[in-house]
Amino acid sequence: RNMSSAGPEGRKKMRECDGLIDSLVYYIQGAIADHEPNDKATENCVCILHNLSYQLEIELPESYAQSIYMQRRNISSNDKTPGCFGTRSRKVKEKQQDTPLPEEKSNPRGVESLWHSTLIRIYLSLIAKSTRNYTQEASLGALQNLTAGTGPMPFAVAQTVVQKANGLPSIRTMLHVSHPTVKKTAVSLLRNLSRNTSLQSDIAREVLPDLVSILPESVPGSDIVCETTASICYTLYNLTQSSSHNARLLLSTDGLPKIITISMNDSNMSSKASRAASVLLYSLWSHTDLHSAYKK
Repeated sequence: RNMSSAGPEGRKKMRECDGLIDSLVYYIQGAIADHEPNDKATENCVCILHNLSYQLEIELPESYAQSIYMQRRNISSNDKTPGCFGTRSRKVKEKQQDTPLPEEKSNPRGVESLWHSTLIRIYLSLIAKSTRNYTQEASLGALQNLTAGTGPMPFAVAQTVVQKANGLPSIRTMLHVSHPTVKKTAVSLLRNLSRNTSLQSDIAREVLPDLVSILPESVPGSDIVCETTASICYTLYNLTQSSSHNARLLLSTDGLPKIITISMNDSNMSSKASRAASVLLYSLWSHTDLHSAYKK
């Protein structure tokens, strides 16, 4: 577990180590099957996998990169995408999210397991069943890592989490835990998921009211609360930017007074949250059909 957080070279060596990832996955599967999701060894295994999934899209070996990104060649040439990972800009995001992963292997081995739906379901199972904060945080964090990029892999993982594995109810529960880092990681994961336009209506329906409910009335002093608050605002921005329906949902759950208060609280400590709230307000105002409702 310590070695897995030793930087890019350490991650590379561990991903390449024959049988290591398979053994970790095998152990966790056994722990879940035996109804023992809270043991320390399971926590260690998940924390290692969390670390090994960090920057995975960027650090993948060339052979995987080519097979995963091969379909991008069919994307129209005006994207001017050089090489496998040349363009990560938001401009090509829309097209990338329509590019599916190659057919999943039924028996993934080694690094292939890290983004496979089997492991995604394991993380969601641990989020639901474990009561150990580090295990919950590492499971959420691994999914956050896997959904962090803008290529086909992050969007395919996001679709598995939301649509194929029905993961939103488990993630929603984590928004209401008392542990601040677990809550922060759950919100960061939702922020990544909410960038995928095809999933936004599902996410808004399932968790938008919960996101509004955990917004603070004003931004308290701690860094972690400010970061969480900023992340919530950016998630709500993603969900409401192109959906008047979702903006109305935010309004009906009494989110507007909270967001206004946060946007006006521009102390040094809370400036990140204040800026995020201001961006959200600006975006909400672009829904002209809601102006009279806002004024009320």
